[in-house]
Amino acid sequence: MYEYIIGKITAIYPAYIVVEVNGIGYQIASGNPYRYSGKMNQEVKLFVHQVIREDAHTLYGFNSLEEKQLFLRLISVSGIGPKSGLAIMANDDHEGLISAIETGDITYLTKFPGVGKKTAQQLVLDLKGKLGELSGELTGSVVMELFTTNYSALDEAISALQALGYSERETKRVHKLLLQESLQTTDEYLRAGLKLMMKK
Repeated sequence: MYEYIIGKITAIYPAYIVVEVNGIGYQIASGNPYRYSGKMNQEVKLFVHQVIREDAHTLYGFNSLEEKQLFLRLISVSGIGPKSGLAIMANDDHEGLISAIETGDITYLTKFPGVGKKTAQQLVLDLKGKLGELSGELTGSVVMELFTTNYSALDEAISALQALGYSERETKRVHKLLLQESLQTTDEYLRAGLKLMMKK
C-alpha cells in the first residue's frame, strides 16, 4: 500500500488532480482539487490511500497524514464509502466536523452528500471520543491562482460540487447565491459553496 507520493501536478479536474512521477501521471482523487491551483507544475507531497475494487483502482490524496487518518476513520464507519468520505473531507472545517461527531449533531452531519440520518448516527456511535488526537492538527492549505473570469471559476466550482455528490437542484441554489459574491478563484468559490451547503 502507498503511504505518500511526491511528484509534479500537471492537471486539475473537478474530481481529481494528476501528479506526474517519473513520467507516469497518477490520477489522485481530492475533495477540493482546486486547492492546488497555485501549485501547477510544482512538486508536491501527497499522502495517499488506495482503494481496490473489481472495476477500479483509485488513489485518494491528502495534504497531511492527519487528513489521511481522518479519512480512514470516516470510511471505517458502516455506510461511509470513499466517495462519501471525500465529500465530507472537502469541507475544510474539520474541527467543526469533529465537534459535530463529539456532540452528536446529526443535523450538521446529514448535510453532507450521501449521509442520511442512520449513517450520521453511526458516525457518532463509532467515532465519538476517538478523534481527539486529530483535533487542532487539521488545517486546510489554501493556495490561489487568478482565473480569467469569475464565471469560469464559478462553473468549475459547481462542477466540483457535483463531482462530490451534491444534486443539480442543490448546486443550482448555491450557484445563484455565489453569483452575488465577489470572488476570483475556483478554490474560493468551492469553499464558499461548501459553506453554503452546510447552512441549508
